[in-house]
Amino acid sequence: MTRFIDVPTMSRLIQGVGVIPFIGQLSDVIREDFIRWADFDKSARMASHSDIGVIELMPVSSAKTYAFKYVNGHPSNTAKGLYTVMAFGVLAEVETGYPVLLSELTVATALRTCATSLVAARALARPGARRMALIGNGAQSEFQALAFHAHLGIHEIAVYDVDPRATDKLLRNLSIYPDLKLVRSASTAEAVRGADIVTTVTADKTYATILTPDMIEPGMHINAVGGDCPGKTELHVDVLRDARVFVEYEPQTRIEGDIQQLPKDFPVVDLWRVLAGIEAGRQHASQVTVFDSVGFALEDYSTLRYVFDQAMSRDMGVDVELVPGADDPKDLFRYTRPGASRAVMRRVA
Repeated sequence: MTRFIDVPTMSRLIQGVGVIPFIGQLSDVIREDFIRWADFDKSARMASHSDIGVIELMPVSSAKTYAFKYVNGHPSNTAKGLYTVMAFGVLAEVETGYPVLLSELTVATALRTCATSLVAARALARPGARRMALIGNGAQSEFQALAFHAHLGIHEIAVYDVDPRATDKLLRNLSIYPDLKLVRSASTAEAVRGADIVTTVTADKTYATILTPDMIEPGMHINAVGGDCPGKTELHVDVLRDARVFVEYEPQTRIEGDIQQLPKDFPVVDLWRVLAGIEAGRQHASQVTVFDSVGFALEDYSTLRYVFDQAMSRDMGVDVELVPGADDPKDLFRYTRPGASRAVMRRVA
């Protein structure tokens, strides 16, 4: 049998763990897997682009476990009452191909994205960072704010969005955290002034320049999350030229990240090499660092295995017969008749 985690179950799972511990534990799992970088068979995601969005498949595999995520990105979806990003994923045994988990990943992707941002910021931001700017207050914003507040010590966040209703929503949702000071800003420039960390998480599929060189201060860490497909950027090209830039998986980021604006030989640093202690991250206090985050399949692999372990240990979700039982693996035709036997639940080590 395959364990199935739908949205209500994922919601209960997150509440059972606690959203802040969930982010922290997931960031630890992501970091562990990035350090094991060489153990994985990796590729850039397979994307089908249109003028209004993208649909993608994101596969990755270790010697024992295979995972993939189906995900879209349609910025105009909110006008139709749909989320910009929606996803689901599968975890399977490499030895047999047997799927052990089918899970929603729309909510979980928001958590894995902020958890990955946290992993990068811990390695790259200046020690003692306390003030952050959050540009773009949509569906990802609360998760980013909580990750940096609870796990990196950020106590003040200046927030800005071109849509005031998005900022209203953010302020309302985070009002239950009294130790977090939220400052509503009138512009991006006002929000980033004096910030140790700047997170950009905007959604428009366009060559945007959310951050320009005049806004950048020495020592800033920029967490660029919103530029994640061809033709979609957030940073002025000179911001990148003047910074030390870090990426998840370079072949994918060259196509989808903010560095798509730059020549192919523009130097970048693989984040996994910093986490593994192979290469330096921030080289001095005044250096500007950029995490050009586009989202990579290994982060979804980490999320799926974390969700699977949590669901199994808490006995959450239901078992579904996603593939036929194997009482007689040479007889598939019997599933056209009543009385077919059920599959046996398996668990990935």
